[in-house]
Amino acid sequence: MTITTIVLLSLLGCFTGFMAGLLGIGGGLIITPFLTMLLPASLIGPQEIVHVAIATSLSTIAFTSLSSVRAHHKRGAVRWDIVASVAPGILFGAFLGAKIAGFFSSFLLSLVFSGFVLFSAYKMFRNTPPKADRELPKKPGQFGMGLVIGILAALVGAGGGFISVPWMVWCNVKMHNAVATSAALGFPIALFGTIGYIYSGWHISDLPGWPITVGYICIPALISIAITSILFAPLGAKVAHSIDVKPLKKIFACLLCVLGTYMLYKAYMSL
Repeated sequence: MTITTIVLLSLLGCFTGFMAGLLGIGGGLIITPFLTMLLPASLIGPQEIVHVAIATSLSTIAFTSLSSVRAHHKRGAVRWDIVASVAPGILFGAFLGAKIAGFFSSFLLSLVFSGFVLFSAYKMFRNTPPKADRELPKKPGQFGMGLVIGILAALVGAGGGFISVPWMVWCNVKMHNAVATSAALGFPIALFGTIGYIYSGWHISDLPGWPITVGYICIPALISIAITSILFAPLGAKVAHSIDVKPLKKIFACLLCVLGTYMLYKAYMSL
């Protein structure tokens, strides 16, 4: 992997970290499409590139989520009771989602990802929080919801916030608690999703192997993005307190539309 590619991956980490801190949105939906552009075709073939991009994107969240959880915990915003009930389902779901992705073709995985990204962009354009009209389900229901969140998050390489936050708000959890708790849930999603992708890609002969890949995880990309995103996330959070971020969310939604359309193109090209 060339120095130019490493620099570009580091800049991607700077951007995604800053946007995560600024808008409170994980970078997984941005990282995956850009990784399919930046990872050299000489290293990762077209049939594996989407899997590697999603897996590597998910693995970065395992690092970036820790600093976010620490900040939210200091403010007493994390609902650890919800984490304790939902996380077991997430652990199983994230591992299962990564296994399922291993059976998907590049076409199908790109299609799932683009659909999720375009739906997320639509929700951001509307910017209407769900109405709180019910209570949290009992522990079996929370386990089941964790299972769903884990599977979907692993399939698209994201931290699950686009699902878990609206669900918790719908269940009468205050918004700031929902965001903080979602950040805490991001770590088990990323950790067990990463383990699942390592396991699923372990015997794929088309991948270059160590030190470039471990399973579906691209090690140089993971290191480059994780380090810079961790450094720039606090800067984004600081800026968020001094400006109105609502117009930026609309711009971010436009970017998601472009990236979602690009992944539809990737799906078409993989046929």
